[in-house]
Amino acid sequence: MALGHAFDRVLAAARADAGWAYERLYRDLSPSVCGYFRVQGAQEPDDLTSEVFLGAFRGLAGFEGTEDQFSSWVFTIAHRRLTDERRRVSHRPPLADSWDDTYRDDPHGGDVEEDALRRMSAARVRALCEGLSHDQRDVLLLRLVSDMTVDAVAEALDKTPGAVKALQRRALAALRQVLVREGVPL
Repeated sequence: MALGHAFDRVLAAARADAGWAYERLYRDLSPSVCGYFRVQGAQEPDDLTSEVFLGAFRGLAGFEGTEDQFSSWVFTIAHRRLTDERRRVSHRPPLADSWDDTYRDDPHGGDVEEDALRRMSAARVRALCEGLSHDQRDVLLLRLVSDMTVDAVAEALDKTPGAVKALQRRALAALRQVLVREGVPL
């Protein structure tokens, strides 16, 4: 998020039920939340993102903190929604691959080369993440996508900071091994 000094004013306005403030908070943070869900393989990342922000906006009265703490709080809600979805999905087969839905062709045309590279990049990131355990993936994405601190990730995942550091180290080591095996220079 990049609200900076305006964060306190925007947060106060959202608490006073100003629509523009909700929109600003959503616009600044929702792409990262949705991206987190997409890489995690969520079936309906856009719907989950909306649920996260509805929950966050309902709970604004109880939130106190900085912009970074707000981001961590929102990603904690996102992680909990993802955990709920994983439980729900484990009881029934998936309906569709939301990753493919993300990159449908633009009906107005576009740059074929750019579209192909974007799809290959997205598929590559997803494939790399699928090689990690759920815990490793959660830690790495919360640290990198949401830019959460080790302590914030530990709190969100109900783990110790030491466990978060160990999971992050193992995840990065696993990714490094794959990339070295493929001959990607580091």
